[in-house]
Amino acid sequence: MSESDRSRERILANLRAALKRREPLGGSERAALIARTAGGNRAVQPRIDGDPVERFCERLRMVSGIVTRLDDLEQVANLVASHLDAYALPPRLVVAADERLDGIPWSNRLQVERRAAIGSDRCSVNCAFAAVAETGSVVLLSGADSPTTLNFLPEDHLVVVPESCIVPNLEDVWSRLRAQRPDRPRTVNFITGPSKTADVEFTLQEGAHGPRRIHAMVVARL
Repeated sequence: MSESDRSRERILANLRAALKRREPLGGSERAALIARTAGGNRAVQPRIDGDPVERFCERLRMVSGIVTRLDDLEQVANLVASHLDAYALPPRLVVAADERLDGIPWSNRLQVERRAAIGSDRCSVNCAFAAVAETGSVVLLSGADSPTTLNFLPEDHLVVVPESCIVPNLEDVWSRLRAQRPDRPRTVNFITGPSKTADVEFTLQEGAHGPRRIHAMVVARL
């Protein structure tokens, strides 16, 4: 038995002792737990009153996120250009190779590259898999069409959020993932507002460990 196996057995033994179990779970109890996990049964959830889209926008603004509601994808290009101008950013951005973003009519004055982000990139655009009304979080899946670097390296992270993907509660994201992505991505990122820290003298700083600004572009028809 390897050292890692011995460590695992010690951890499991400690858990059994804490649960007052001398042996592993029996067949019926084990089967019940497996069925419960596979079925996605939920615990008590907070009630979400009103429109989930409005609630998502409200919650994201509460954590210093920027939210703009749009009618369709054609309005995204102008909004991105306005964002770059507002924060004196260069007219360059990296965009996820997500086919949902293929219809954006980018302006000729913007330099757009469809690739993963690197450290020198200032602004990124990608498309959310889901968004959560309960917390104001955007949910992004890793993959060739949505590299995780787009979420964290640029100072400005702009996310297209289809209204149809906004769900009431956190648990709804996992139900959506099980239904739409049985292959399961390697990484699921829940992002709630821009990066913040108060480690240094309890002074709040934004952008210390990730984007300084997150801008959700909520699109009605996509």
